[in-house]
Amino acid sequence: MNNLEKEIKELIVQSLNLEDIGVDDISSEEPLFIDGLGLDSIDALELGMALQKKYGIKIESQNEDIKKYFFSIKTIAEFVGKKRA
Repeated sequence: MNNLEKEIKELIVQSLNLEDIGVDDISSEEPLFIDGLGLDSIDALELGMALQKKYGIKIESQNEDIKKYFFSIKTIAEFVGKKRA
C-alpha cells in the first residue's frame, strides 16, 4: 500500500465516521460502494468533498468517468495522483 492509498483510507474512516473500521480493514482493491465497504451515495458526496478539501482538486460530478474513479481506494488514489500532477 502506498502513502496516498493509506491517506485516502484514513480520510474515509475520519470523514465518514467509520468507528468500527480501521485503515487495515479496508482493501485497496475492493469496491467501496454496495459490495465491499458498502458505502452509499451520501457517503460518496461526503468523500468527494473531503478529497477536494484535502488535496485541493476539483471533482466534476457531471464527469461520466467519476464512478470508475470512485470504485476502490486504488482507483481514487490514481485519480487524485493525476489531478495533482
